[in-house]
Amino acid sequence: MLLVIGPLVGVSFISAVRTYAELSGYGGTAEGVGEAFSPLVGIWAPTFSACELAAAFLLPFVAIRVVAGDRQSGALKLELQQPMPIFWRVGAKTIVLIAGWSLASLPALAAVGLWRGYGGHIYAPELGAVIAGHLLNAGLTIALASAAASLADHPSTAAIVTLSVTVGTWIVNFIAAVHGGIWERAAGYTPTAMVAEFQHGLIRADVVLAASVLVALGLGVAAIWMRLGVPVSRKVYESIGAGAMALAMIFAATFVTASRDLSENRMNSFPRADEEALERIREPLRIEAHLAAEDPRRVDLERKALSKLRRVLPKMQVRYVANTSTGLFEQTTEHYGEIWYELGGHRAMSRSTTAEGVLETIYQLAGMTMPDEAGDSIFRGHPLAVPPRRAAAVFYGIWPALVIAAAVFQWRRQ
Repeated sequence: MLLVIGPLVGVSFISAVRTYAELSGYGGTAEGVGEAFSPLVGIWAPTFSACELAAAFLLPFVAIRVVAGDRQSGALKLELQQPMPIFWRVGAKTIVLIAGWSLASLPALAAVGLWRGYGGHIYAPELGAVIAGHLLNAGLTIALASAAASLADHPSTAAIVTLSVTVGTWIVNFIAAVHGGIWERAAGYTPTAMVAEFQHGLIRADVVLAASVLVALGLGVAAIWMRLGVPVSRKVYESIGAGAMALAMIFAATFVTASRDLSENRMNSFPRADEEALERIREPLRIEAHLAAEDPRRVDLERKALSKLRRVLPKMQVRYVANTSTGLFEQTTEHYGEIWYELGGHRAMSRSTTAEGVLETIYQLAGMTMPDEAGDSIFRGHPLAVPPRRAAAVFYGIWPALVIAAAVFQWRRQ
């Protein structure tokens, strides 16, 4: 894992820096471009995506090896003779795995250092959100792999189970993109969607709570099935009880609406003046959008307006109406494309999917005037027309050499 993750991060970082530099005017002109450039989307999101791939395809095998290796070698029988409680034992293995993952994340931190050396801008809160998201994602992977390693009789079976669950979450995201509805809400709690929000600087309390519960559930199931001499029926009952408790806690977490936008350009929020105006609206807002799940206008409406509105108006209710998933043959129907708003007994219709159009309709229903946006609140961006110097040497040469040297040193000690 250590050997592979360095070049993997290097490919992502070098490609991101080159694209960022070209769009900032490297090799051409920077006139009229770059004002909206954010390192969060341009650099950190693609660079740390390599960590997401490593967490999905490399970290599970390491976690399974740590948890299932003792059972295969017979060391587990000796370990269980010690007075250390089984839950503390699983916690100790988890700490070791988290420490290993932190070590494997050093190439991503090296990318941060290189970017700083190029003169690139770093906004600590949004970078911290990205790091926290990938750490939480690693925790989910470790918990899932630990549970699978304790349940399965062989590490290869545990690996298949872990990868099947990972692919299953991707299927949920695919179904949500096609059908929407309850699938769309469920997809918001998958690791892919969670990491995507953290990579955009958004921290949602419900997602953090749900992920934390799932981590505790996975480690708890691992501890339950790691015990030897306990009847299988008892383990099954205890696992079902833990799963039911976790589902109840996750359901309760969905009602938590607190969130924090840590992005420097406030890409997940409306301007502060609009948020202050919207917070004065006390009546519940109901929106009915006649748009299919795969209609690009629905994607724009959700990303540019509704996702931001939910953070300001927790009582908002959104209902999508469509007879098909694509909406291709619904274009000629009478009401397709209409977006109806209901607030305080008043209704209004609009077809605009932009944030400005949505806010204008809401202010009209509330009898309010749109506030003026302050000029100093506009994000000017941080363009940087610099090529990725020395990055290839760091990720393709120095890092693999250090890993190989450490491996040789360890083998000689043994």
